[in-house]
Amino acid sequence: IAKKKSSMRHSEIALARHVTEEGRGLVVVVNKMDLLKGKENAKLRERVMDAVPEEVQKILPQVTGIPIVFISALEGKGRAAVMRKVIESYDKWCVRLSTARLNRWLRKVMARHSWKDQAQGPRVKYLTQVKARPPTFVAFVAGSTELSDTDLRFLTNSLKEDFNLGGIPLRILQRTIERKRKDSPKISSPKKVKLSKASSTVPSDKRDSVSSL
Repeated sequence: IAKKKSSMRHSEIALARHVTEEGRGLVVVVNKMDLLKGKENAKLRERVMDAVPEEVQKILPQVTGIPIVFISALEGKGRAAVMRKVIESYDKWCVRLSTARLNRWLRKVMARHSWKDQAQGPRVKYLTQVKARPPTFVAFVAGSTELSDTDLRFLTNSLKEDFNLGGIPLRILQRTIERKRKDSPKISSPKKVKLSKASSTVPSDKRDSVSSL
């Protein structure tokens, strides 16, 4: 890592990209940190710990905040940290946010975005989560156009920052809200009233017949 321009091999890069494209969480583990022990390697160790996150972010720009753990398998150091990051990533991957909570958050986000200055542009009316693993959201958009890549990136980064969802892929789908047309009022047809039929049977006039003797 210290001597090469790239710390990840081609197969590792391909695997990392495949993991994120499939919507899975990713934890990067850097081994053999025991080779950089001692005061004479302090600057080199610091350089490595700065270079790896930058390289990971460059390779996977669509996923920010991927956890990176530096370990030494030979000395058994860092194993607990790896499992802790794996569990944290899994919990984020399974997270579910209520629609009410999302839309309270959305109102605050809209206030600090350039949407407030775009009268004719697309606007997110409300947001809801439709599934987890990975967290997938649907943005209901009003306007003649869809959200741009910049708008989607802003929403994604804001979700990760405000709900602590960094390190896992998020997906935001768009649904367009059709504007209501002013149609002519519909005249409802009169309701048919069912009249109950009166009973047509008339009670018979039974008279006692007197037999003549």
